[in-house]
Formats: sequence, structure tokens, C-alpha cells
Amino acid sequence: MNIIVCVKETPLAESEVIISKDEKSVDRDALTLGINEWDKYALEEAIRIKEEHGGSVTVIYAGQSEDVLWESLAMGADEAVRIDTETSFDGRSTARVLADVIKNRDHDLILTGLMSSDTGNAQVGVLIASILGIPYATIVTDVRVENGKVVVERELEGGTGERLELEMPCLLTIQSGINEPRYVSIMGIKRAKRKEIEVLSADKLDEYASLVRLYRPPVSLAEMIEGSPSDVAEKLVEIFKERGLI
Repeated sequence: MNIIVCVKETPLAESEVIISKDEKSVDRDALTLGINEWDKYALEEAIRIKEEHGGSVTVIYAGQSEDVLWESLAMGADEAVRIDTETSFDGRSTARVLADVIKNRDHDLILTGLMSSDTGNAQVGVLIASILGIPYATIVTDVRVENGKVVVERELEGGTGERLELEMPCLLTIQSGINEPRYVSIMGIKRAKRKEIEVLSADKLDEYASLVRLYRPPVSLAEMIEGSPSDVAEKLVEIFKERGLI
């Protein structure tokens, strides 16, 4: 089974976010970057499927850095491909670039993270499937390969779930918590760097959406009400009346 996993480089939780003066980007020098959290779960799931059913795992990344690919190879991916292009806030243009590469490669299953931790759009995976014209399932919490088909469990609203059976090739967007991604050591990354990363050129991304302004939302201070329960209740009633809520 040939599995393709799309990964993205995103800021880690401990990163300090500094917005540039033109309010169009974030100062990347101040960021600690790594594999997007949801993509780690997707990659781990792909490796587990390969270990059970055989085949190979190819990781594809669109951008300038190769660090996420070294880490992916250290986790257990067999091949890594970097599409040499500028990254984009626009999910549709990113999906097009990835789909252009994927369509020319033999694949049975494509995995992506449900979303990225920086933009949180949850668009790229489903757009890739749409461009390639293959079935897909989102918010996947369990994956099984049975009789040449993929059986998945999906997370729905209100604590409910859904089971789907998909013909291959298909695409799944993986929810966090589906597994526990394996630890990658520094020595593992050093060994992974002995492998070759395939670098492909790509046309400049066609922006379907443009970033107008990047900013921190205004912060308003909270008023802390102290006193006995009856005093607090009385004060709350006064505030509700002043603001026309009652």
C-alpha cells in the first residue's frame, strides 16, 4: 500500500508571535517551528498502516525548509518530497500545488492533518480530494484497512460518531488523539539526513484569497466582583440593568 502524507511547518505552542510592522506576516525568526500537530498524528497513522499491511509512506511538503521532512523520515517515512515554493495563507492554492504532485505518483491512500495550528482553516485536505476527484472523510478518529477498502470512524457534533467505508484511492483528514506519535530523537534525525530529499519546482502560488491585515484582537479587562454571594448577586443585577439586559 502506497500512502502519501501532506505535512506543514507551523509554530510550536511555545513560540512568541510578533506581527510585522506592515501587519501582513509574522516574524519567523521569533518562532519555534516544527511539524504541525495534526500532521504528526496523520504521519503516525500512516506508519502504523504500513507496518501492518506493508507498502511505503511518502511525505510531501510545500515550502522552503526541510526540517519537517528530516523529522518525518526519522519518524518512519520512507521518502520525502519538498515542493520548492513560497508558503501561503490560501488553502486553495496550497492544495493545488500539492495535488499537482500527488496526481503523478502512485498512491492508495492520502492522509492530512485535520487542520493546521496556525490558520486552522481545515481546507487543504478536502480541496486536494476535490481536485483529484477521489472520495474523502474528515475528522477521522480510527482507520482500518479491510478487504481493499478503508473503514473509518468520524467525530461528529454532540459526542456522536459515524462509520464510513471508502474505496481506494481516498483521502482522510486525521483528528488529533487518534494515536500517540512516536518520539523522534536527535540521533534519529541525524540518521534521517543521510537520505535524499526529492525537490520539485512549482509555479508561483496563485492567490485566490489575499491577506488584508494580521493583528491581535483588542483585549478588554475583566471586572472582578468581590463580596458575599448576596452582594455579588446585587451587583450583577445592577450591571444587567445598566446595560439593558434585563
